[in-house]
Amino acid sequence: MVKVTGGGRSVRAVAAHIAYIRHHGEVELESDRGERIREDAQEEFLTTWHLEVSKGQYRSKLPARSVASGIKLVHNVVLAMPAGTPPDKVLAAARTFAREKFSAHRYVLALHTHQRHPHVHLVVKAERETEPGRLHVDKAMLREWRHDFVRAMREQGIAANATPRAARGQTKRATKDVFYRTRQRGQSYVLREALEGIGQELSRTKIISDPARASLLKTRQALISGWNAVAARLEAQGEIALGADVRYFAMHLPPVRTDRERLAAQLIETKARKSEKTPEDDNVRDRTLDRSR
Repeated sequence: MVKVTGGGRSVRAVAAHIAYIRHHGEVELESDRGERIREDAQEEFLTTWHLEVSKGQYRSKLPARSVASGIKLVHNVVLAMPAGTPPDKVLAAARTFAREKFSAHRYVLALHTHQRHPHVHLVVKAERETEPGRLHVDKAMLREWRHDFVRAMREQGIAANATPRAARGQTKRATKDVFYRTRQRGQSYVLREALEGIGQELSRTKIISDPARASLLKTRQALISGWNAVAARLEAQGEIALGADVRYFAMHLPPVRTDRERLAAQLIETKARKSEKTPEDDNVRDRTLDRSR
């Protein structure tokens, strides 16, 4: 997986994110020049990026404040592999990827192994160092990056493949980093507003409608047709068992659900669990709380 999780628009925000990927000093930072950045040297190191002058390199008819506030000084990139992948291989592949893709940029990287899947955080300065220009990331570039990272992993002897999310039958988008962290703290106003709207619609109509569902269904139908075509080709080549496996995969893809429909299902399930509770359950919970005090 390769994804961009955002990017700081102020020197302070960039420093805060670098401190975050350092994981309270437990994770070592490595620069584009192979230097190990000590925690007490992080601030001094960041000054060598001269981020404060990036805002002054652009001219516009708009007021300087409005121009500066919209400029992304860095891109925050995550390179991740499934659980069980050797972390040292992921780090080696990330180094190769970063050298090839960001040779004209300053960057730092950090390997995280505290979660099940090893991943590398990259903070890449948007401004080029050697010539004028900026790094602009779009969907086509992300697809290219995924293939490049897969190639780097294969060079490390790891069987990896870059497949689109839709081809795997996944309809759930990755949660943006800022939303994920606020949800973990229970402070997501976006999530709260979405749930309130869904609850009101369920109370009125008992069902949830989402215009995005039609687009997902169209994508799913095209995906199933494509997998069945692959199965037919395999069967024509005598690969009967493999073709059957492909057809089975296409038939058992997860159900199509929009984010709104998924939240509605979770809300209904939560209410159902609450309605199943009995006064005896509450008494047990109260006694448990008393014992823990």
